[in-house]
Amino acid sequence: MTTNPAGDLMRLINGYQISQAIHVAAVLGIADRLKDGPRSAEELAAATGTHARSLYRLLRALAAVGVLHEDADARFASTPMGDCLRSDAATSVASWAAFIGRPYFWQAWGHLLHSVRTGENAFRHLQGMDVWTYRAEHLEDGLAFDRAMTSLTRGVVEAVVGSYDFGPFPCVVDVGGGQGALLAAILGAHRGMRGILFDLPPVVAKAGELLRQAGVADRCEIVSGSFFERVPEGGDAYLLKAILHDWEDDAALAILRICRRAMRPGRRLLVLERLIGSPNEQPETKFSDLNMMVMPGGQERTREEFAALFAAAGFRLVAVTPTGTRMSVIEGLPA
Repeated sequence: MTTNPAGDLMRLINGYQISQAIHVAAVLGIADRLKDGPRSAEELAAATGTHARSLYRLLRALAAVGVLHEDADARFASTPMGDCLRSDAATSVASWAAFIGRPYFWQAWGHLLHSVRTGENAFRHLQGMDVWTYRAEHLEDGLAFDRAMTSLTRGVVEAVVGSYDFGPFPCVVDVGGGQGALLAAILGAHRGMRGILFDLPPVVAKAGELLRQAGVADRCEIVSGSFFERVPEGGDAYLLKAILHDWEDDAALAILRICRRAMRPGRRLLVLERLIGSPNEQPETKFSDLNMMVMPGGQERTREEFAALFAAAGFRLVAVTPTGTRMSVIEGLPA
């Protein structure tokens, strides 16, 4: 039990200060520059083109919360936490940290009160367009988002492939699969399997190199299109990773119905999403739900809400497989 509730609350209230400080460190690549050992603020300022005294103030604040360590000579080293900001870290969150501090993201969160009062998507209210249109029109913001999503995918791919048996499916269709990181890992683990990567034309246009590097390009067909219009037929499993949470129920239902029309009897729907759990637990998922409310306009869901969504689209929820990460594999069969 806390002995200083006001102090604990103040740390939560001021949490935005820490996230912005980490964002700046990520943009400057501080963790990468500490890979070979401690450096002074002056050395890091020269390497990053920043103001030495101001950078020192940033670094000492991050050291105070455990992201860095400051020694007696005012030299800074990384910590296990700070190492996760390195671009080459297996569980790197650098791209996510760089993304969440961008003004358009930050400003949408500043309109959370509007969403709570009205039920309206904060981003659309602020920008006059949905977030997908905005990113298409603002290249740097779109690229930052793509990098963040690729980074987060790396963190769950191994766990998903290791916890769910994709072996029974000769052909997996990854709907909204981005540049193919997850599908490439699945195909790499199952040598006799074929894959179909499906996403919007500008997205899958970048997928070929990733698939070639993974050694699976010869077993993966790339198809472009919108999952609101059609998805490829002929798959044995249809995979949707972090797709449905971007949309409210009507749009999510439309996506599922499009998938249902493409699927033959007995084929599988595999939805990779967070699940909202019991009251007073899992703050990460519940704050992700707020992020869905202010940014794309979607929502995280409970198991019961997924079951109802599946049923309305012509599926029966048959299993949920935890992966040891924020994602679970939510499995459906055509009803």
